[in-house]
Amino acid sequence: MTAVLKMTTQEVCVEEDKGNNPETKTNDSALDEKSHVEEASKFIQETSLEKMHEIAEAARLKKLMEPPKWVFPEDT
Repeated sequence: MTAVLKMTTQEVCVEEDKGNNPETKTNDSALDEKSHVEEASKFIQETSLEKMHEIAEAARLKKLMEPPKWVFPEDT
């Protein structure tokens, strides 16, 4: 599931089901990791602290609007 939140100047995409799960890693995990590091570095350099705060606040509000998730022992 992908949620897109409309921001003042750009859209922010929050994708679920993209975790750090060792079972879903590909053989190119070193290349994937390097790509993620480069992407994160670029984001940090090009994005203002105020914009990062807006993104975090949008994610927080999205989380608050979600219904509660119940976790039962047999589901783990």
